[in-house]
Amino acid sequence: MGHLSIKQRLTLELNRQWVKDLEQKHPLTQLFWESTLRCNMNCRHCGSDCRVSSIHPDMPFADFRKVLLRIKERYDSHKIMVIISGGEPLMRDDILKCGREIYNLEFPWGMVSNGRLMTPRKIDQVLGAGAHSLTISLDGFEEDHNWMRGSGDGFAYASKAVEILAKEPTIKFDVVTCVNRRNYSSLEQFKEYLISLGLKKWRIFTVFPVGRAAHDPELQLDKEEFRGLMEFIKKTRKEGRISVNYACEGFLREYEGEVRDHLFGCQAGLSIASVLIDGSISACGSIRSDFHQGNIYKDDFIDVWENRFHPYRDRSWMKKDQCGECKWFRYCQGGGMHLRDDNGDLILCHLDKLK
Repeated sequence: MGHLSIKQRLTLELNRQWVKDLEQKHPLTQLFWESTLRCNMNCRHCGSDCRVSSIHPDMPFADFRKVLLRIKERYDSHKIMVIISGGEPLMRDDILKCGREIYNLEFPWGMVSNGRLMTPRKIDQVLGAGAHSLTISLDGFEEDHNWMRGSGDGFAYASKAVEILAKEPTIKFDVVTCVNRRNYSSLEQFKEYLISLGLKKWRIFTVFPVGRAAHDPELQLDKEEFRGLMEFIKKTRKEGRISVNYACEGFLREYEGEVRDHLFGCQAGLSIASVLIDGSISACGSIRSDFHQGNIYKDDFIDVWENRFHPYRDRSWMKKDQCGECKWFRYCQGGGMHLRDDNGDLILCHLDKLK
């Protein structure tokens, strides 16, 4: 196992140079806004440990708007996608007004939602507010999805939303599915179900052990299942009936170039930034460890983006512990930043599951 063809190695070398170029230029292309920590579900794998009533209040949009105005002074807003996340963004009564204002500022914007509040009327309103993209979470059939999401009716609402949005040509849309030990065996049937709903784009990820998922063994695939998942994605991609990608979770060795449209390269801090609920300036929204680079309430966002983010843009510090002697470090660079704890230690290595 683990043999790479000459073509794969050449492609990985080219990708490595591309990532190095991004480290130097770091063009901002995605900005996550953690708009709320409130949520109407109780997901087993939640990294933020969100609640219906969060102890931290929603960020006033006026505060985030100042960040957007500052970004607009320096960069082309049309080239920066704003992704509204949470919690569940639709828990905010003003979220559509926020979206419309982002649109008026000439930023494309999208939203990640659990679909529970995505009624046909709400979908029309989201589209009317100028949304460019939407992602709905759907984690298998009814019993598996509702188990994962801690909801008795989440599947029905999310499925209906998928059915409607899959037929809407004016928006980029995909479904994200968290594969775990419970829904793994029904992936083939679930794929057919998604195709029957008209879905064109499907994104799959596996759970990394942080937040509520840190001590839940039912969420973690074993080695055989993980390799089986990679083979399922390869097979589905070759079929060509639905576009499926494994998320940017980590370096996958012989599966690089086989299970997603791009090769691995963690974009956190290279092209991706985030503004968290307390104003912290960070990178990818999946990063729950404290790698914050500043705070919008005391720092200039542009100064932070252009002159900080050193832990993200020079990852030589990750070459330690099991990464220290790993022959794949040249391409992996220590894995995704979301797989590091506050001390910078590795939480999970995908290569361990491909041995």
